[in-house]
Parts: sequence; C-alpha cells; structure tokens
Amino acid sequence: MVLLGNWQLDRYRERTAVNERIDAGTAGTPAPLRSTLPAPTGGAGTVGAAPAAQAEWSRVTATGRYDATNVILVRGRTVESRVGFEVLVPLVLDDGTAVLVDRGWVPPAPGGALAMPEVPALPTGQVTVVGRVHPTETGGNGVDRRDGRLETRRVTVDKLARELPYPLHGAYLLLDEQTPANDPAFRAVPIGHTNNWQNFGYVVQWWLFAAMTLFGYGWVARREARRAAGLDAPKPPVDRAAEPATSA
Repeated sequence: MVLLGNWQLDRYRERTAVNERIDAGTAGTPAPLRSTLPAPTGGAGTVGAAPAAQAEWSRVTATGRYDATNVILVRGRTVESRVGFEVLVPLVLDDGTAVLVDRGWVPPAPGGALAMPEVPALPTGQVTVVGRVHPTETGGNGVDRRDGRLETRRVTVDKLARELPYPLHGAYLLLDEQTPANDPAFRAVPIGHTNNWQNFGYVVQWWLFAAMTLFGYGWVARREARRAAGLDAPKPPVDRAAEPATSA
C-alpha cells in the first residue's frame, strides 16, 4: 500500500508538471519550431523524434505553405459539449518537411455527428503560424480517404505520415495565431488540465489504508497477548436454565 501511494505521488508530480507547462505556454514569446521540435531526417512517410517532455505545450512559430490536397478531418471531437471535427492541415516548410497544424474545430453538416462538415478554404501562399506543441495521440483505427480528404479518429502522427508525400515532425501544433488570420468559423480547441488532484487523493487513500492496517494488526496482537497472559480471560457463558423462574 505504501508503494502504491508512492506511485500515485509520482503520477501527481508528473501531472502537476504538465499543468505547469500548459500554464507557462499561455505567455511568453513563441520559439522557432526548429529550436523546440527535432526535424525529421527520413524520407517521405517517416516521422521525426517526439518532443522532449519540457517542450510539450510550449508555443512555437513556423512559416510555410498549407497543403490543400491533404486536409485531415478528425471526427468525434467534442468542444463545448458538441461533437464535430477538428481540421488538420500539413504546413510544408522550406526544407520540404511538414508539421501538422490543427486549425480548430468545426461542427458537422446537418444530418448527424459524422456528416461531412463545411471546411473553410485555406489561405494561399506563405503562412506563418503560432501554436502549441501537442504530442501525438495513440490508438485509433487507421486513416481513410473520403471525398478527397483524409479522415481519422485519433491524431496519430506516424499513421498520418504514411499517407503524406513528405516527412512529418513528431508532434502537431494547436493553432493559436495565424498570418493571414484564421477563418472565424473555426473554434479554438481547448487544452484541458490533467486531474492531478485525483492522484493526490489516491496517495492519501493508500497511505491511510497502510496506517489502518498497521493499527489493526497492533490492536489484534495486543488483544491476543492479553488473553494469553490471562488479563482478558473470556467470561463464562451464562447458564439460562439455572436461573430461577419468575412468576407472572
């Protein structure tokens, strides 16, 4: 129980550090992409190294051109209790590598949560973006192409890279700012803090269980020791049959 409490304490510290990085990313001057996220070194379809832990959620800036032929729709995403799509686009840099940029959330078309949404047009020419470094997600059932767009359930950078004609950076960017300005039809994707206090509650719980177990063991051992010494001899049972009968 003590070891489980220590493990939850480590998780609490890890999640607290993530929340601090998220908060720190809301201020300060964005750093160049290259100084924060390692560039991919392989060929088309490969992925660069994942960002260091301290680089996750930091603000970076990059300049390139959006690839309108490989727009990615991430279905089943919830913003403000509504289910819709996040729209990602590869930003192709001058060196031929690309980084995925999450432009924001859009609602589905009438007809259901999976109905193909109306996606605002991409700006042409050179684009400069400022965004948060978001680590790749895991899981998902692969990538499909529907109506000329890629579609997926999870932003798994390695799976998306196999569908693209250039190497990808090992994380993607949640768009904060864009020049020229992003279309107002997009809603910003919120960054939720991790529930670190839940882990702290588990720490207290496991350590209390450990203390209660030690206390209970000591109490039982003391009781048995007193009985063995005759200090707490059990009382003889009362013989109810020997008691005089009472008159009505």
